[in-house]
Amino acid sequence: MIGFIGLGLMGSRMARNLLEIGHELIVHNRTKEKAAPLLEAGAKWANSPKEAAEQADVLFTMLAHPKAVEAAAFGENGFLHHLSPEKLWVDCSTVDPSFTRQMAEEARKRGIRFLDAPVSGSVIPAEKGELVFFVGGDPKDLKKVEPMLNAMGKAIHYQGENGKGTAMKLVVNLMLAHSMAAFAEAVTLGEALGLETETVVNTLLNGPTAAPFLNGKREKILQRQFATEFPLAYMQKDLQLIAQAAYEHHISLPLTNVAKEIYALASQNGWAQEDFSAIYSFLSTKKNNRLSP
Repeated sequence: MIGFIGLGLMGSRMARNLLEIGHELIVHNRTKEKAAPLLEAGAKWANSPKEAAEQADVLFTMLAHPKAVEAAAFGENGFLHHLSPEKLWVDCSTVDPSFTRQMAEEARKRGIRFLDAPVSGSVIPAEKGELVFFVGGDPKDLKKVEPMLNAMGKAIHYQGENGKGTAMKLVVNLMLAHSMAAFAEAVTLGEALGLETETVVNTLLNGPTAAPFLNGKREKILQRQFATEFPLAYMQKDLQLIAQAAYEHHISLPLTNVAKEIYALASQNGWAQEDFSAIYSFLSTKKNNRLSP
C-alpha cells in the first residue's frame, strides 16, 4: 500500500499516476474535497496522516513548505509516530537542506527509512508523468521506489546523501526564478522602446539567450493570462529558502535577494496565486492589456 499526503496542484496528479499503474493508494489532504477524483478512481481515504501511515508501506509527502511537512509529521495525528520501523518515507516537497537533514534524523531515530525526492516540473509534466526527481538518501531505498518514481516522472537524478536532492532542487529553482524575471524585464524594456510585445518575445525565444522552459510561457505572456502551473507565491517561498540556505553556508547571493523581493512585491500586489510567469505583468509598463489579477 502506498500512502500519499498532500493533494495540491502537483500531488494530486502524482498520486493519480501511481493509481493508474495499479498501486493500492491511501491518501490524505487537509481538505478532503481535493481527494474526490482520486477516491472516485479507487483510492482509499485516510482521515489523518496517522491513518495513512498505519496502512502504508511507502509514504509520499508533497506539501507546500517546511511547516506543512512538520505539521503532517509531528502534529496531532502526525504520521511519523505511526510509521513502523523499516517503512519508507519519501518527501517530494520543496524545502531547505537543513530541514531535510533534520527530518532524515527524526526518521532514523524511529528506524524509518527516508528519501528526499523533490521534483522539477509543473502541472502539465505532473499530469503526463514527466517530472524530474532529485533524490538524496540510501541508494537501496531509491531502488525500492524507483518504479513508483518512474510512474510519476521521466528522469531520476540521484544526488547523494539526504539533503542533496533538496539542495539540487533549490539550485534549479534559483535558475528558474532568475530566468523568468530577466525575460520579463527584457520584454518590458522592448515595450518601453516602442517594440511590439510579440516581436520581442519571439525574437528572444528564437535566440541563444532564453532558457528552453520559457517557450512554455509564451502564450501566457502574450495573452496576459497566467493560469497557474507553478504559483508565484511558491517561487517567492523557494527564493526565501534559497536565501536562508545561502546564509547558513556563509555565501552571498545578491541577485537572488533582489529577485526574492521582486517576487514578494508581485505577490503582495495580487499575483500570488497565479503562475510565476505573472512576474512579467507585474513588471510591465504596457497599459493596454490586463494589469491586475
